[in-house]
Amino acid sequence: MQLRKLLAASAAVVALPTLAMAQPITGLYVGAGAMYNFKQIEHTKASPGAGIGSGKLRPDADGFGGVGSVGYGLGNGLRFEVEGSYRQDSIRSFGTSAPRTGQSTQQDYGVMANALYDIDLAPYGVSFMTPYVGVGAGYQWSHLNGFASKNLTTGNVAHIGGTDGNFAYQGIVGAAFPISAVPGLALTAEYRFMGILGDQTFEAQTYSNAGTGRRGNFKTTENLNHSLLLGVRYAFNTPQPAPAPVPVSAAPAVAPARTYLVFFDWDRADLTDRARQIIGEAAQNSTRVQTTRIEVQGNADKSGTPAYNQRLSLRRAQTVAAELVRDGVPSGSIDIQAFGDTRPLVQTAAGVREPQNRRVAIILR
Repeated sequence: MQLRKLLAASAAVVALPTLAMAQPITGLYVGAGAMYNFKQIEHTKASPGAGIGSGKLRPDADGFGGVGSVGYGLGNGLRFEVEGSYRQDSIRSFGTSAPRTGQSTQQDYGVMANALYDIDLAPYGVSFMTPYVGVGAGYQWSHLNGFASKNLTTGNVAHIGGTDGNFAYQGIVGAAFPISAVPGLALTAEYRFMGILGDQTFEAQTYSNAGTGRRGNFKTTENLNHSLLLGVRYAFNTPQPAPAPVPVSAAPAVAPARTYLVFFDWDRADLTDRARQIIGEAAQNSTRVQTTRIEVQGNADKSGTPAYNQRLSLRRAQTVAAELVRDGVPSGSIDIQAFGDTRPLVQTAAGVREPQNRRVAIILR
């Protein structure tokens, strides 16, 4: 039932209409989430004095837990974080060579350090989410909560409990869905695989029908967990959305202009109606003045990486050139150039969105 609810919630997250464009995290962020946990069967072994024998702990498929994290993003997709986690699973039986039954809970909790990498899909047309992968290592404690296991053949009852810890590891696959109404806020959906290394040792006492008792050690191995997680994440220094740019038209002149500027929305390479009007004017005037070639120069602001800005400025220049050809300009007379963020109209620091720098210049030579 919990798994069905979690999957339904995941589908609702993907369908939210308020998702914004994904951006790489730069600086401090925090996150938290709730999880459904499925624990694999654990193999057990007991000391000879415990009077139990080896067997298996069989968990129910109704585990749950939570995670809280603090991290730092480098702005290039790489992130590092520290998390605290808690998982609880019901143990419904303990199987050995002799039939046994019992009921209890097992808790796993600890601290992990994770390294994650966000995969930028914006160049491929996917900007509403950012998938990511990660690995982690740390320390986890396992607590067996007074498990009472009865031998259905002899009637002997074994009481098993205690806490033990060991080093742990995990793998993470997830996706973040930014929310446009709150810059920096994102919903997250993850799958995690977490394993605790080595054995966890607990105390065992076995009592017979006559009331006599035996004491020894009880160990579990292969503590492996599969978790589905839904959460939220907030990055503190996410830039605020830039205001809608105001297209700047060429000043009226007696002679046709030789330079035309076409502006673009942030992280976009498609044309607005105003942009098509300006391109149409440039195409028409190219036949009225003496023109040997037409330069189409693409530019971007500094809100992305230099490599991404170079690709974006080229896409913008190619879009404008294609519109000129549709307006009757011969393709052989068009010279396409891309300058990335190296020729700003307005000087800004790295990471700043500037509408005047998101442009293509059409120059009639």
